[in-house]
Amino acid sequence: MAKKNEETVSLIETFAEFKETKSIDYATMVSVLEESFRSVIAKMYGSDENYDVIVNPNKGDCEIYHNRVVVADGEVQDSNKEIALSEAQKIADDYEVGEEVSERIDFSTFGRRAILNLRQTLASRILELEHDALYNKYKDRVGEIVSGEVYQVWKSEAMLVDDEGNELILPKSQQIPGDFFRKGDIVRAVIFKVDNANNNPKIYLSRTAPEFLQRLLEAEVPEINDGLISVRKIARIPGERAKIAVESYDDRITPVGAVVGVKGSRVHGIVRELRNENLDVLNYTANPSLFIQRALAPATISNIEVDEENKTAQVSLKPKEISLAIGKGGLNIKLACMITGYQIEVFREADDELDNQASDVYLEEFTDEIDEWVIEALKQAGYKSARQVMAVPREVLAEEADLELDTVDEVLKVFHSEFEEEDEEE
Repeated sequence: MAKKNEETVSLIETFAEFKETKSIDYATMVSVLEESFRSVIAKMYGSDENYDVIVNPNKGDCEIYHNRVVVADGEVQDSNKEIALSEAQKIADDYEVGEEVSERIDFSTFGRRAILNLRQTLASRILELEHDALYNKYKDRVGEIVSGEVYQVWKSEAMLVDDEGNELILPKSQQIPGDFFRKGDIVRAVIFKVDNANNNPKIYLSRTAPEFLQRLLEAEVPEINDGLISVRKIARIPGERAKIAVESYDDRITPVGAVVGVKGSRVHGIVRELRNENLDVLNYTANPSLFIQRALAPATISNIEVDEENKTAQVSLKPKEISLAIGKGGLNIKLACMITGYQIEVFREADDELDNQASDVYLEEFTDEIDEWVIEALKQAGYKSARQVMAVPREVLAEEADLELDTVDEVLKVFHSEFEEEDEEE
């Protein structure tokens, strides 16, 4: 008797555990419980088709009815589906051959093994349902911002949990370089990808994706959220700098001013969220030439030639504008290429002083004395000749061409030597 009571308690505990699963609605819970009971019965008797199962999660019990056909004594061939007349009449004395007997069975009498089997089956189904619920919750939310509490931080990723305890993954590659998280921190990020391989959903977040910046702008700028201003393109080098192209659908609204706000009030919070990432906001235009000029701001372009078919542009600038166009570490021109979709080449416009020089030498002529990669770096910075290089301070050259000062000094030494010899010959 004690053993039977223990098994009954174990069965009630099984119901209680299942009821605590918040992600499963009542109808699904009843269906899964019935399915699990039937699975156990089928394993025990080979079939569950002649059983009726009625579950009541609220009471923590289950009614099982075993249906069998009455046959004459001695003619029972399948005890699971048939019952002898004498056995049937012990249940009710008016049963006759050919009638169906429906006998209630207490599942706890099936034994501890059956209850253990039931619990294992339920655990497996609960896990499947929780995975389905998690996947369905996030699969259509890619691009949305979510908040999560940092649960654990590893070298390659951080794990966050949402308000329902679901795990969210923020890979290191999707973190802003200045990000530093501790357990318990609340972190905002955009849902970047949702995988469901082998019914094991994984939700990946990103703080470096352009969509993250766009969602932040929508939250801070009412005109964007209302559809009066559109964010047409975003280019980011996370944690460093970003360019945002905006367009207004209302002639009364200046898009750049509306986005930035008075003294940058509307983007201050975004800049802090992005670890002091500088934001350049510019007016979008479908004219590629004009768009490239705006993207290279604050530099002023003297001339531009655009090849729309090959998506390339050649830009000429005065010497003092070169460093502005390229930007610190080349960030400005990189972002300009990213946001316009064009490969932009910068060329230095010859000034009057250089035009009056008696002679000049192209950089390619110095490959015997200067490494080719150094010459290529100078050309990428917009320099074509030795005198153009010599006309610029060494610190500016180092920054524009991304070269060490020692390397710049060696280059200048070669160039000065070349023209000193030329002057002596003359």
